[in-house]
Amino acid sequence: MRAPVSVRRGAMIAVGIGLAFASSACSGDDSSSTPPTTRTLASQQSAAPDLSRFPQLPAPAAPASATVSCSYAPAGQASKPVQPPSTDGVSTAGTVGVAMTTSQGPIGLTLDRAEAPCTVNSFASLAQQGYFDDTPCHRLVTSAGLQVLQCGDPSGAGNGGPGYRFANEYPTTAYAEADPAAQEGMLYPRGTIAMANSGPGGTNGSQFFLVYEDSVLPPQYTVFGTISDEGLTTIEKIAADGDDGSMSAGGGKPNTPVQIETVTISS
Repeated sequence: MRAPVSVRRGAMIAVGIGLAFASSACSGDDSSSTPPTTRTLASQQSAAPDLSRFPQLPAPAAPASATVSCSYAPAGQASKPVQPPSTDGVSTAGTVGVAMTTSQGPIGLTLDRAEAPCTVNSFASLAQQGYFDDTPCHRLVTSAGLQVLQCGDPSGAGNGGPGYRFANEYPTTAYAEADPAAQEGMLYPRGTIAMANSGPGGTNGSQFFLVYEDSVLPPQYTVFGTISDEGLTTIEKIAADGDDGSMSAGGGKPNTPVQIETVTISS
């Protein structure tokens, strides 16, 4: 799926930004044109590039109504048995707290319904059903300009999902479909959680990525919350050990294995 991370026929990210690195919209298979990154350790990374020429993501629009209806279309077999989320009366108000425990430490999340109500609704439903429990984070990218940890596929192969898919929300919805700006690199700031996907056409499922340093991607990956400071510390510890460089679209499996133990909705 596309995400700041590529995964074979799964969620990924990749966008050429014309610097000495590539940030990409994640494409759904391993044949992505994103240049592969080499095996890296934090001590081997070059100086951080200047990302100031890339625009910030647009401000999210205020919700038009207190609730929305969501569509979750059947899509293949689920990697782990799960029921689709509710579709009607989905709230656009408030936030959802998430406590994620992993083999490398805690990662707290705050999900924003106003930005992406259908995405938050899906993530919360999956978490409450134990879908993410005892699953790996299968991809790490440590390239300057694209620094993310990708999780959410119980199979660990990068091509699994919940058996349904749904459309992008913010920031994709801030642009008309034909607007060239929708394909231009923009800053996904440190501390962002966003959905991986396998390309246009409503291909979000269960895979998500955690941005631990500012990254450049087109606004084609739904932003639906933020990562706690404690969570960023955990991810930085993982990133310091680098990845195995096994994925042609960039990055690979974390050299330090990361297993999500539990994901609990706290509010």
